[in-house]
Amino acid sequence: MTATPIYLDCDTGVDDALALALLLARRGSVLAGVGTVSGNTTAGQAARNTLELLALAGHDDIPVAVGAHHPLAGDFRGGADRVHGGNGIGGIELPAATRAPQPEVATELLLALARRHAGELRIVATGPLTNLALALRRDPDLPGLIRDVTVMGGAVRVPGNVTGRAEANVAGDPAAAAAVFAAAWPVTVVPLDVTMRHRFAESDRAALAAGPPLTAALAAMLTGYFDYYEPVLGERRVPLHDPLAAGIAVGLLQPADAPLVGLHVEPDGHLVEDHTAARRTRVVLTLTADAAPVILRTVLAASAG
Repeated sequence: MTATPIYLDCDTGVDDALALALLLARRGSVLAGVGTVSGNTTAGQAARNTLELLALAGHDDIPVAVGAHHPLAGDFRGGADRVHGGNGIGGIELPAATRAPQPEVATELLLALARRHAGELRIVATGPLTNLALALRRDPDLPGLIRDVTVMGGAVRVPGNVTGRAEANVAGDPAAAAAVFAAAWPVTVVPLDVTMRHRFAESDRAALAAGPPLTAALAAMLTGYFDYYEPVLGERRVPLHDPLAAGIAVGLLQPADAPLVGLHVEPDGHLVEDHTAARRTRVVLTLTADAAPVILRTVLAASAG
């Protein structure tokens, strides 16, 4: 069976790094390319993080392109240093990559991959959606080339994480999110409603730390992530935002409650159910099983192999 090509659009912070490792590990899928966007850190730093992680994983063949630094309107307001550290990956210094990002920008990489894998390419987006919106501007026919899009973003029926209503990825570029949700391609949204419920514990981090260089690096990055979330959650655990989106996209994790809804993006990034709009966006609210052991087992098994 031919492996399904995946394009990952990310702002490589700690949970993006876990999502990257999961996509590399999932059998039946192949990571065809990565584009970066400013969010957890700058698009340039996210590309460096991605190249270094791919090198640790032995995947120097996967193209990485730098994407948008600023949102469609306004300027980038800075990364999530308190959550992800100053460099996006918990302040951990990885061995420097031996290659540079692609000469083309992320939008060009996405369009090239979409044409090469017409009707097959799946998009997993774990940062602000600026690159996808720019790609739609460049080629309005892009949705016809894409199998589906899975987005980690939004807070539909729960509070946000940057304001009382808005989640970071959608709030990072509300206009881009609106464009992506309005386009004629199948979109699955994996919001805080579900991602906050699935968490790694310290025992999971310890299991990663005992593994090969890639998982040991992930464990080191997670230390600061645990430090941030412990007072937020009242327990020493961390939510698995981006790995959930990646796992759902490649069929590793199965939604239990995932209604088709109409969505409206407000200017502040608040994602609102619009009961007057066409119900065309799938919103994952619950999973059939706990995601944490599945994610841990998959990443460790691939790294051991």
